[in-house]
Parts: sequence; C-alpha cells; structure tokens
Amino acid sequence: MLTRTSTQSLTGQLADRLAERIRTRLLPPGARLPSVRECARQQGVSPYTVVAAYDQLLAQGLVEARRQRGFYVRDSAPAQEGRLPNAAPMVIQMMASRVPADASSLIRSMFHRPSDKPQPGMGVFPPEWMSSTFMPTAVRRMTSTAALQELSLQYGEPSGDAALRRSLSNKLVGINVPAAPDQIVTTVGATHALDIVSRTLLRAGDPVMVEEPGWALEFARLEALGMRILPVPRRADGPDLEVMAQYCQLHSPKLFVSVSVLHNPTGYSLTPGSAHRVLKLANEHDFHIVEDDTYSHLAPEHATRLSALDGLQRTIYVSGFAKILAPNWRIGFLAASPELKERLLETKLLATLTTPTLFERALSWCIDQGQLRRHAERVRIRLDGARGRAVKLAMAHGCTFASEPAGLFGWVDTGVDTDALTQRMLDQGYLLAPGSLFHARRPPSTMMRINFATSQDAAFWKVFSKVRAEL
Repeated sequence: MLTRTSTQSLTGQLADRLAERIRTRLLPPGARLPSVRECARQQGVSPYTVVAAYDQLLAQGLVEARRQRGFYVRDSAPAQEGRLPNAAPMVIQMMASRVPADASSLIRSMFHRPSDKPQPGMGVFPPEWMSSTFMPTAVRRMTSTAALQELSLQYGEPSGDAALRRSLSNKLVGINVPAAPDQIVTTVGATHALDIVSRTLLRAGDPVMVEEPGWALEFARLEALGMRILPVPRRADGPDLEVMAQYCQLHSPKLFVSVSVLHNPTGYSLTPGSAHRVLKLANEHDFHIVEDDTYSHLAPEHATRLSALDGLQRTIYVSGFAKILAPNWRIGFLAASPELKERLLETKLLATLTTPTLFERALSWCIDQGQLRRHAERVRIRLDGARGRAVKLAMAHGCTFASEPAGLFGWVDTGVDTDALTQRMLDQGYLLAPGSLFHARRPPSTMMRINFATSQDAAFWKVFSKVRAEL
C-alpha cells in the first residue's frame, strides 16, 4: 500500500505502481484508469495526488487523456480488424477482433509475483508441491563424467532423445494413444509443440477454431502469427458442434485446437459421443485437430481422448511435464502420423535444431523407474484435498461454480466485473485470472479462474469478499 513514511512521495509511488502494471500488461492497452475521485478513494489519498500521478503517466507516454471520458492506457500497437469476409451474423459476433493484450500477464506473474501471498490466479502448482528426491538423483546419473561428455559435446537427435521417445511411447499405451517412438518429437515444453504445429500447418490469414473459454496465451499466440480465430463455445460434453459445423461451411478452417481432458479453465472433459462427432466433422471438412493434453497427469486413464479414437490420423497429440514435474526442464512433446511427423520435425529443425538431451534422458529414467507415476499420484491426492477446501471457501464467500470442480482449476462466478476486481485485488497483493482473459474478444465477465492449489487461504477469501462488496 502507499505509505507516507516512504522516501518517495505518494504521487511518485502511485505513478510507479500504475506504470508497472501498464508495462506488465496487467493494465492492458485501451483500459480505462479509475476516475480521479475513485482512485483517490481506493488509495486513501487526495484527488490532487492522483491528478499529479496521472500527469506523470501522461508525460511518460503511458496513458492518454480523452476529453470528458478520462484517462486510458495508450495502445502502441493498434489491433488489426479480425473479421472474416462473408461471415454470418452469428459468426461475426463471436469472432476475435484483437489480441488479448494482457494475455502475457499470467505468464509474467510466474516470474514476478505481486507478493509472497498465495496467488489464486497462478496457472501452476506451488514449487513445494513438486519437490522430490528422485529428480536430483536422475540428474546426477546423467551428469557423471562419461555421460556428461556424451550428452553435452554433440548435438542430440533431431526428433529428441531416443530413450525418452521410447519411454513416452510406452506411457501413451496406457491412455490408448498409438504412437511409436519414431512418431514422437520432443519440444521445449508443450507451448513449443503447439507452436510447431501452427507454423507447419497454417499460413497467415488461415482460420483456426479454438475452444472458448480457453487458454489466454493460445488466443494471443495464434493472433500474433496472423491467424483468424474462430471461437467455439466449450460445453460440459465437448465443443459446440453446431458452431463448428457453421464455421466449416463458411470458412473451411485448417485446424481445431482442443483441450479434451480437464479443460482449462472449466475442468470439463470430453464425452465419447462428442468426440466421435468432432472426428466426423474433421474427416468431412478436411481439418486437423491438435489435442493439448497438458493436464494428462491429473486425469484418469480412461478419460476420452480424440487421439486415442482417431489413432493419430487427423489428430496431433501434445503434452508436457512442466505442470507436474519440472517447469525449468522445459520438456514437452508431440505425436503425429509418420507422414505429418516429418513435416513437424522440419519446423523444429528450422527453429531449434535439437532439444537438450541431458534433461530428456533424466526424464526418461524418471518415467521408466515409475517415479513420475508415483509422484503424480501423490500430487493428485493432495490436489483432491485442496480442491475440497477451496470449493468450500469460495461458496462460503458468495461464489458459485459454473462447472463441476475438477482438476487444477475452478471456473467461478463472482457476481461482479472481474477486470475491476483484479485491479483492486492487486492493491492487496493478490493476482486473479479474470474471465475476460479466457475469451478471444475479452468481453466483460463476472467469471474468474482459480487455482485450487493456491486458493485454500482463508485470508485471501476474506479480502476478496471485502473488495467485492466495495465494488
């Protein structure tokens, strides 16, 4: 909070706080700053202090004053119009028209936490949840003198370490995804795998179907590549098939991006009936499906996956280990048909040549020894308990769940505008994930995504309840 004992003036403190939020896109381009009177009330300072702080932001070129409308964050890179030609009115209404400018804020928060408090908006487990003794053992095995020389002083295999690809192939058998080792390509995390697929199968201007609500970074990443996003509403049983069918008839999309199991942010999982109809559409209209199974380690093995039903004919399976094991090892992978795999490998070669063998070999040992499986079981048990506590706290403080709580995330209705709520909670040291982030056009929303692992703190919910009441 602003303090009068600081060596910096209240004006300087307020200007610096708002400037930092603008630079980290917690206040995105186009966002309206609170009115002078409202900001003075929120911060407990005089209107004169707020006016002086806003003047500093104006001088730095971070905001602009609009006559009789207030102060707005400057948009240094105006968004391009994103409408598709000849779209039906329903389609136009749902189309993405700009990049969600602050999609990176959730990613930045992983590196720059607003405080030492638990952060309900985070997208990862707390580090202490992933601490283990077997990971150091695996690394030590790979850094013995002979192994370190072998794995470090030459490029690895372009497709990825052969031992890891064999381990991954065996692991995929457990979820009925038929992928031989030579159908697998390792990547620098699952996001890199998604990027390889996009750069291989798409060209600027191509229409891509993406589930909505969906992962904020995926909307921003595809827009940055020049793709045209077609948001597909995600329901409890799967994507809205009527909307998909209209898109197919009007725009001939090249790709559908889906999180089949423990969907982010709703927690929904695909049903077999919906999966079959999605695959039928893909065959009829000749598009590929990239299945992002990032949360596979938290899901039951019997969960329905498009790649298992399709046998990797039109599907490309993507997953990784940052969420469950080692974020900084940056190991992900993709699996595809033999023909498509070669095209995907070419894209990887152009971007990164190879991926680091040392950590890939260490991960292979963790999988083969059963260490990863046992670790995931411990995390799931701990998450089940955390989820129960977080749900009780959320409901006790007036929130409702839009979907049955499952997996790592909860999709919560707060009853107030969560963009405004997010800015107010930052003043209290908490980062939220507002519902608008998970939509292509970022409409106002009363929804927010909570991380069950970091939402068990009763102190957070008390502050949340107080701030929401003020709104």
